[in-house]
Amino acid sequence: MTAPNSPPARVATEARKLPKGDRLLEVADRAGWVARVGHAAVMERIRAVLERHRQAVLEGAPCPAAEAVEAEVLAALEVDAGGTLRAVVNATGVVIHTNLGRAPLSGETIDAMRQAAAGYLTLEYDLATGERGDRAAHAEAPLKRLTGAEAAVVVNNNAAAVMLALAALSGSRPSGESPPDGPPEVIVSRGQLVEIGGGFRIPDVLRRSGAALVEVGTTNRTYRRDFEEAIGPRTRLLLSVHRSNFRLEGFVHEPTLTDLVEVGRERDLWVVEDLGSGALLDTAAFGLGAEPTVPERIRAGADLVCFSGDKLLGGPQAGILVGKREAIARVRRHPLMRALRVDKVTLAGLAATLAHYEKGEATARIPIWRAIAAAPVELEARARRWREALGELGRACEVREGRSAVGGGSLPEVTLASAVLALPGDPDALAARLRAGQPPVVGRIEQDRVVLDPRTVLPGEDEGLVKAVRGALAG
Repeated sequence: MTAPNSPPARVATEARKLPKGDRLLEVADRAGWVARVGHAAVMERIRAVLERHRQAVLEGAPCPAAEAVEAEVLAALEVDAGGTLRAVVNATGVVIHTNLGRAPLSGETIDAMRQAAAGYLTLEYDLATGERGDRAAHAEAPLKRLTGAEAAVVVNNNAAAVMLALAALSGSRPSGESPPDGPPEVIVSRGQLVEIGGGFRIPDVLRRSGAALVEVGTTNRTYRRDFEEAIGPRTRLLLSVHRSNFRLEGFVHEPTLTDLVEVGRERDLWVVEDLGSGALLDTAAFGLGAEPTVPERIRAGADLVCFSGDKLLGGPQAGILVGKREAIARVRRHPLMRALRVDKVTLAGLAATLAHYEKGEATARIPIWRAIAAAPVELEARARRWREALGELGRACEVREGRSAVGGGSLPEVTLASAVLALPGDPDALAARLRAGQPPVVGRIEQDRVVLDPRTVLPGEDEGLVKAVRGALAG
């Protein structure tokens, strides 16, 4: 029999002091939370708070006062009400930050998406004829003008674009000849069998498309003749993959896209390139080195080029396929097309983003290009204004040189000169306080200091950032 004052008995006594769920529900109801978020959501939070304290008590902690538990529940519900998708200030200096939603959109793009979401529109309706229209046409015309492609189509992301391209084209040759029995074959260099963020692997996409993978060359050196010698009776497609998030340097070689196009024409095979980010502007002009652009790859003769809408293009998430008319026609006819197509809101946003390029205003209106084009002297001046706005707390802060990254799997190891505000104090604790602020601020830790890079802080966010930094520094 357990003695009344034994440790297990004391633990049980402490656990019984925790307030009951019904009492906490009444407190939340009086505060208006049941009406605001619903009974189930309130009870889920109450149970989580009680379970956390119950476990702490079982591990020897004293039971908190009932009033403290009530206050914790109300504070947690306040946080929950903001939802799990919360706006943050990106002060990391990573322009296309995948974990923070990649490309922020221009005001015109947001307006176009809002208008599309708010009511009915001519998604698949021709006002002139009163008959069904073509949803692909809304983005196809500007994509053709901007890239020089014969045709274009849009799906929900670039992984879907690549899978659809392989599935649609690997069934027969460009001439229409079907393969013999067995899965059609797609040839790709071993040096391009990449994995990008989230476990997306080119070999896996190939298998899902129904095609068989034929690897040629080595990790660091692949030649045109490797492709030519691997072509067999079931070969239907040559695939080129831009590595996007890493580089091979040193003793390396790979055939050009033009080489693959020549082989494809000679042997009646499709040539597809997964370009990844899909730049429409010359990145070298911004000090970023030479990134292949979509128009360049179209001029090289690829049947299809696949790329993302929310990376270097700077628009909403989408997978874009541009290329030869017959190749796009086969993509459109494939059964997967309907499953992977985009909605009216995405199409409206993409069309508005493309309009910036057509009007020659991409670097002024598209946020990622405005950030990339920002001069270091402007960024330094902005960081100094932050420091001055912090008053006495700013005395311990330091404006120093920094480097920003493009991110999003684009232009690996290429950085941009910037300036940062370095904050004093324990970096891990300070970073946590910044993330818990209103608004949450996400920076980076560098040389044992939290640094904030103005390159990725959007116009209009300075006041909120300074307020959050002031609160974090004050502890």
